[in-house]
Amino acid sequence: MTTNTQYKSDLDIAQSTQLQHIKEIAQSVNVNESDLEMYGNYKAKLPLNLIDEEKVKKGNLVLVTAMTPTPAGEGKTTTSIGLTEGLNKIGKKTTVVIREPSLGPVFGMKGGAAGGGYSQVVPMEDINLHFTGDFAAIEKANNLLAALIDNNIQTKKNNLNIDPRTVEWKRVMDMNDRGLRNIVSGMGGKAGGMMRETGFNITAASEIMAILCLAKDIDDLKEKIGNIYIGDTYDGEAIFARDLNAQGAMAALLKDAIKPNLVQTLEGNPAIIHGGPFANIAQGTNSVIATKMGLSLTDYVVTEAGFGADLGAEKFLNIKCGYSGLSPKAVVLVATIRALKYHGGHALEDLKSPDTVSLVRGLANLEKHIENVKAYGVPPVVSINRFVSDTQDEIDIVVNRCEELGVRVALCDGWEKGGEGTTKLAEEVVAAVESCDAKYKPVYDWNWSVKEKIEAIARKVYGAKDVEFLPKAKQNLKKIERIGLNDKPVCIAKTQNSFSDDPKWLGRPENFTLTVREIEIAAGAGFIIPITGNMLRMPGLPATPAAEGMDIDNNGKITGLS
Repeated sequence: MTTNTQYKSDLDIAQSTQLQHIKEIAQSVNVNESDLEMYGNYKAKLPLNLIDEEKVKKGNLVLVTAMTPTPAGEGKTTTSIGLTEGLNKIGKKTTVVIREPSLGPVFGMKGGAAGGGYSQVVPMEDINLHFTGDFAAIEKANNLLAALIDNNIQTKKNNLNIDPRTVEWKRVMDMNDRGLRNIVSGMGGKAGGMMRETGFNITAASEIMAILCLAKDIDDLKEKIGNIYIGDTYDGEAIFARDLNAQGAMAALLKDAIKPNLVQTLEGNPAIIHGGPFANIAQGTNSVIATKMGLSLTDYVVTEAGFGADLGAEKFLNIKCGYSGLSPKAVVLVATIRALKYHGGHALEDLKSPDTVSLVRGLANLEKHIENVKAYGVPPVVSINRFVSDTQDEIDIVVNRCEELGVRVALCDGWEKGGEGTTKLAEEVVAAVESCDAKYKPVYDWNWSVKEKIEAIARKVYGAKDVEFLPKAKQNLKKIERIGLNDKPVCIAKTQNSFSDDPKWLGRPENFTLTVREIEIAAGAGFIIPITGNMLRMPGLPATPAAEGMDIDNNGKITGLS
């Protein structure tokens, strides 16, 4: 990836590309036009009956993750798309399967999630904006449950005796709006319902999003929705969404959203985009359905998991793979020279300047991620996502260290060159895939206690010395045991900026204590969420939001989108 002003913007590149009709993309993976539900000329939904479990078992799944990122991210999506182009160039029939962008980051600071430069999925504007309406459907299903809860508290008929003080279910919207984080609902007298404190989360943080991305089909979706834990009665009995008979109507709202979306890369290769849970508070990866769809249609699938490998990859392997039976045959660790220098102590605002001393210190972060991937029993491949400011000396240091560790490594020039810039990476990935002859090894056994599972991740993956459970977390552990959820995997909510729960502790922290302040229940999604640090589920906009630089003209041409 580069940042030189001589290059076109991502949007300019996307808008100058001649797209193929989606029927042609479908035909390239032997999908009949009659199976497509088209949204215009360049987007379509795929029916679930195209999934072939026998092909899924035989397919080659490649997971793209990263070292601990800088605030701007290290280019996992760009690498995933570029690697797909490269694999196709060397004769491996490949689909990229990634998450849908959230409008919060699109209009905020990070931008969209359609890749960048010459490694993009298109139509870029549609994908980054409303796309096929999946996020809107998830939002409506989430908010229907919120309305049903408040209605049951208000009405005397079929009243479940819900104690409103125990209800933690919040409404959602797909926008960064800090003013809605904490609100009081039910104002306006008796007709407005019972007044109580509540709030909004961003749509990507909804448990409905997590459920959609783990569901196998409509029946499984309904069962998972019915399992959503709502709160307790005044008598202390647990109440679930099924007690409100909510699952049927909510699943009906999701009847189209459950189907994965087919689009294309800039080089005309198939891309499937579906779902978008965040990785610091949920499983951080696209849907099981989408991944299996890709493996049913092509020999290789490249997919990605959000943030660093301590978050996205850990949850991909311990949660998504645990529920789906999937097992990657290679893990690509995206590293950048800037991130290595940052973790070695170089100033964030000056990462373009050469600094081999900080770079060498920062290698400790990458090395820990390499150790973790190896511990899963999956071969790692380090992908150095090149920036124009990188010096050859800096690149050589990283390559030499990887070779000393016996780890495959390749430069990635997908941003600047598309598939031509990733063929060496593609060859290394194929070699890693062909060397993998075993299923991944999870970090913990689901039958362990929740406490033991948290401690296993903290010590083995993060490198913590101890785990401290604050009083509320201890109460939550007792409640989890009381309602019979001890056998669920754990999805730790933690900062993406550090292995520890302190975002300022860079590099490879050691001898630290991970503090669990509370533990939330996502019984519908099928996991438990230990909360560390101060995690926000409704982000705010930066001082200068990306939205301020966007516009559209009378011809419908959008500018300023990234």
